Amino acid sequence: MSQQSLHIETIGQGRPIVMLHGWGVNSAVFNPLHHAIADHQLICIDLPGFGDSPAIGGELDTWVDHIMEQVPEQAIWAGWSLGGLIATRAAVRYPERINALLTIASSPCFMARDTEGWPGIPPQILGQFGDQLEQDLGKMIERFLAIQAMGSETAKQDIKQLRDLVMAKPLPDASALRAGLQMLKEVDLRPQLEEIQQPWLRVWGRLDGLVSRRVQPLMPVNTELYKDLILPKASHAPFFSHKGEFVEGVETWLQTLKE
Repeated sequence: MSQQSLHIETIGQGRPIVMLHGWGVNSAVFNPLHHAIADHQLICIDLPGFGDSPAIGGELDTWVDHIMEQVPEQAIWAGWSLGGLIATRAAVRYPERINALLTIASSPCFMARDTEGWPGIPPQILGQFGDQLEQDLGKMIERFLAIQAMGSETAKQDIKQLRDLVMAKPLPDASALRAGLQMLKEVDLRPQLEEIQQPWLRVWGRLDGLVSRRVQPLMPVNTELYKDLILPKASHAPFFSHKGEFVEGVETWLQTLKE
């Protein structure tokens, strides 16, 4: 494994929250949350090969281990979309180091599994992104950003703000995009979810065009540990389009962790 350091931006003071972004973007998407969550320090990471972080190769566990080497010994892990898949796997692999888990518009299995009745992204859509990746990287990123906000009442504004933030950093490394796309296609963490014994908040946008509203009712239930926050008018980036509701819901949950 490469020992090159990830690009990490640390904001605020308090209990650390490791923030992991989604596929095709970088940690700048979390800029609107800087100093928004009281009594917590946000540790915003560019995933390997995204933003200002060098690519490292490898599969999901390689990425999890690489991130774990560079963050505090004890932290809450928060992941959006692909970042949520990474954070979920980290919670299974390192239960002693992750105090709580927050997943945002994320699925344990992103690919649709029709024979199992599992809702997800149709294989042909992910295939199209793979094809476009080889042809026009910038155009592919633009198209993917447009899907993030699809369905949101403020979609046009959200897409522009997302694009401005994301494009202020270097475009992702093509090999990192391919690796992340492979994770979205192949990783299925559903059999491991019951192993998660940390408090877990799952945030969903009801209008999400990438993670179906039908995923949430299929998730494991543990009324002691697992909570769901559904934002009825949000799409795939609820922390962005509905920041106030998102922060209020997350802070309420964080407060329960102190009790």
